[in-house]
Amino acid sequence: MTEPVFKRPELEDKEIITSYFEKSPSRSCERTFVNVYLWSRHYKVKYAVIEDALVFRSDDNGLAFSYPAGEAGNIKKAVDYLTEYCREKECPLVFYNVTPEMFAQLEKWYPGRFTVEYDRDIADYIYETEKLATLAGKKLHGKRNHINKFKSLYPEWSYESLSDDNVEDCFQMALKWRNQNGCEEDPEKNAEMCVTLNSLRLYKELELTGGVLKIDGKIVAFTVGEPLCKDTFVVHIEKAFPDVEGAYPMINQQFVQHECMDYKYVNREEDTGAEGLRKAKLSYRPAFLEEKGIVKETE
Repeated sequence: MTEPVFKRPELEDKEIITSYFEKSPSRSCERTFVNVYLWSRHYKVKYAVIEDALVFRSDDNGLAFSYPAGEAGNIKKAVDYLTEYCREKECPLVFYNVTPEMFAQLEKWYPGRFTVEYDRDIADYIYETEKLATLAGKKLHGKRNHINKFKSLYPEWSYESLSDDNVEDCFQMALKWRNQNGCEEDPEKNAEMCVTLNSLRLYKELELTGGVLKIDGKIVAFTVGEPLCKDTFVVHIEKAFPDVEGAYPMINQQFVQHECMDYKYVNREEDTGAEGLRKAKLSYRPAFLEEKGIVKETE
């Protein structure tokens, strides 16, 4: 069989990659060109179009593929192609970041042939937009308190959408944040900071939406995201100075109120297994988690 040509995603590939994602929409945060493009610099993921379906390839922990994106019939053809490809290579067929919907599709086509193992650390947190905007109810009482405290401590606060007028100040704020948070010594933190800086640098080309929180005209927090599918907006990045009390809940709420109200849900991505992050994300009471796992052929 002919060897598929996998290449690193570049800015000029945005249209083609997005067109395949739109054919099989998902609430998984990986199903967006922005995530693929920005993180491919760190994880060395490459893509190819196989049987008119989009497939990503990772060699990080042995050969593995993303679940194909495209029209259903072409996804099935791509799975058959990859099955044959792995047989020739004498390696197992492995898919990563597979959601329950994707696995159900596989099960329908190939009953009992595949097994899935979900990884809690990479499950995306999906929230009801209305609840993030209002923070109504007893369970979110603490969040409202943080925001009220912020407003009383910093009466000169303001919110702005990300624009050419404030993007450079966001960039400088991110560099300060990096120095304060020991990113240089931590490869994962450093990679995330590279993604953050590139998302700001290319926010127009990537068609990102951002929000900026200021106190006395100085940026103390910013956030960046984009529409993920028809009913879900995804927040890719959120940075706030930790010594500004209430800045995180404030930017979270303001961004949702100003930029996300046309969507039923907000995806705030995974917690990577970090205890503090998990506690923080759970405290906002997600509507559900979008599970993702590794799929292998049954031995």
